[in-house]
Amino acid sequence: MKAEIHPVYATATVICACGNTFQTRSTQHEIHLDICAACHPFYTGKQKLIDTAGRVERFRQKYATKASN
Repeated sequence: MKAEIHPVYATATVICACGNTFQTRSTQHEIHLDICAACHPFYTGKQKLIDTAGRVERFRQKYATKASN
């Protein structure tokens, strides 16, 4: 490797929007995330639907299967 051309690779703090923090290594000192393994639905098993202006409910009503009489 050539000397003095590579960035400093040091310990970085990762901060998630849910409040979870952990340490990793990066060229940045601090990394901000919107979602991490502690709050991601795939890892937690919980599904979060963010309903903006009732769009999810309108979708469910529009494509709901009709009950047969």
